[in-house]
Amino acid sequence: MKVLRASIDSIDVLVPLFDQYRQFYKQRSDIQEARKFLMTRLKNGDSVVYIAFGGSENRAFGFVQLYPSFSSIALKPLWILNDLFVTPAARGQGVAEALLHRSVKHAEETNARGIVLETAVDNTPARRLYEKLGWKKDAGFLTYRIDFEE
Repeated sequence: MKVLRASIDSIDVLVPLFDQYRQFYKQRSDIQEARKFLMTRLKNGDSVVYIAFGGSENRAFGFVQLYPSFSSIALKPLWILNDLFVTPAARGQGVAEALLHRSVKHAEETNARGIVLETAVDNTPARRLYEKLGWKKDAGFLTYRIDFEE
């Protein structure tokens, strides 16, 4: 399996994965808006995306998207792992693990404080994987939010 950093040149591979990811979270399919959103992120350097490729056909099996932030306390960059998706056919084959390892390597390469992520309480497979790889559930902070759209 190869995990490569996405660029504008890989947009045609990334968009269908991103659209499937959004549908997994009960959003309607919208290839055009997905393309526009990702193109903006990649052009502006708003995020870093890695795509996992594998199999005899070198197909795209999943992606991870990291957004930059900062730790004022540590005086260092901090990454937010916002999106992680593996196609249903490739689940259980180490794709998510490879994407998580590459994310950690990226954080280390950028001298970041670390990576934070949120996942649904009922996303047991993801939670098991995170914990297996050494990610710790935050016991010291609660997450609050204000949503402006449903």
